[in-house]
Amino acid sequence: MKLLEPFDVGAARLPNRVVLTAMVTRLSGEDGHVNREIRDRYVRFAKGEPGLIVLEAMAVHEAKSGPLLRIGDDRFLPGLTDLGRAIHDAGPSKVFPQIIHFLKISRSGWRQKISDLTLPEIRSITENYAAAAERARRAGFDGVELHMAHAYTLSSFLSARNARGDEYGRSLENRMRLPTEVIASVRRAIGDGFPLGVRFDAEECIKDGYTILDARQIALRFARLGADYLSLSAGGKFEDAIHKAGDPLYPYTGYSGDRCMPPDSYPDGANNLLAAGVKAFLLAHRSATPVVTTGKIRSPREAEEILARGDADLIGMARALLADPDWTKKVKENREGAIVRCIYGNVCKNLDENFKRVRCVLWPAGSLQAPQSFDTEAPTWPSGRELVATAKAGRISLFWKPAADGEAVYGYEVLRAEAGAAAVHVTSVKGCSYNDYDVVAGVAYTYTVRAYDLAGNRSVPTDPAGAVLSYPEAARERLSGRVS
Repeated sequence: MKLLEPFDVGAARLPNRVVLTAMVTRLSGEDGHVNREIRDRYVRFAKGEPGLIVLEAMAVHEAKSGPLLRIGDDRFLPGLTDLGRAIHDAGPSKVFPQIIHFLKISRSGWRQKISDLTLPEIRSITENYAAAAERARRAGFDGVELHMAHAYTLSSFLSARNARGDEYGRSLENRMRLPTEVIASVRRAIGDGFPLGVRFDAEECIKDGYTILDARQIALRFARLGADYLSLSAGGKFEDAIHKAGDPLYPYTGYSGDRCMPPDSYPDGANNLLAAGVKAFLLAHRSATPVVTTGKIRSPREAEEILARGDADLIGMARALLADPDWTKKVKENREGAIVRCIYGNVCKNLDENFKRVRCVLWPAGSLQAPQSFDTEAPTWPSGRELVATAKAGRISLFWKPAADGEAVYGYEVLRAEAGAAAVHVTSVKGCSYNDYDVVAGVAYTYTVRAYDLAGNRSVPTDPAGAVLSYPEAARERLSGRVS
């Protein structure tokens, strides 16, 4: 598989093309130092063998932010060095910290904006990034990623909503000025041999925000400046965030937040068209800079299709690897059927929003880390494989009896086929019932359920059960017989 081939990012050879993109875990204390929970989280990821682990955003400066790792001073170096060493010892992945600058926000809803910044303050941002990147090199990491996406400082300079009246605002060239200065300054600090990636939005997904038309030019600028890869995201902006009284504004609560982390209601690969557009533009301008695509890519088949089409060079995942850190390793071992599938319910996102320690809702209750199991025996159905499906009140309700496993039953996958088509995974649940609301009248649905254990071993499916919703009484005569 192309997905499992080694891939060069600058001077770093990744063992495969799977990238764990950065996600805030809220596991660090407010002191910003590495602690045991952070260390355990990333060692667990490393055991799953993704090609690249991008360590959650680390602040390049001293501003308060709640629980967040920091790299803005040499006092953080011992912990970061130990973290990098532990990840390297656990697997073959390369490790890049993502470094970030953000502005002040308050619980009242007030937030500092780039229009408030003086020229000396802007120059200090460049210096902060260069010093932090050089510190990442000294800590023994394999490269560094600059965060220029979502709601943060450099993204706000890139934004089409940047209305500064000086050389840092309004025109696209001026909006790119500070990010250009940052990349140039970082390059001077780390040298040409230390890999440098940039993550930015391929579309802002807000009214009057920039689209892929500007993103293509931004990508080309960054490529020409010497970025070793471009990691593309979307949205995640303050401008459409929903403010909850008493809480700091969280930039992933509006529509742009959904575009950043597409929930289950979005199609798989929801943002891949953006990556494909940027990649094609780079190639048209003779730039081979690799592109990372992200946004609800869950299956090895989908990842492989993206690479085969040339839409992107690397496959970025966060929530899918949170649900199953062994995703890559299982693909390598031809055990794709044992992958624990993310359900994209965004409970992890909600925990981040509320400054709580981020975990996956599928994990065992109370666990701060994903389980690890070497069990090879699949769950069984000691009380029978009967599945009951009932159509009522505009939904279909499913009930089944509990499975058993020598170690533990982790959950149940619900599979659904429509009108005789192949069955697809609808969701996974921990209990023995499920209400399917994503159904319409007149369609014959057939369900099965499979139990899975901590290692992802699947049971044989339950007996199939079918159900069909009735049309509303008012339209029954008109619709019946017209729709298959």
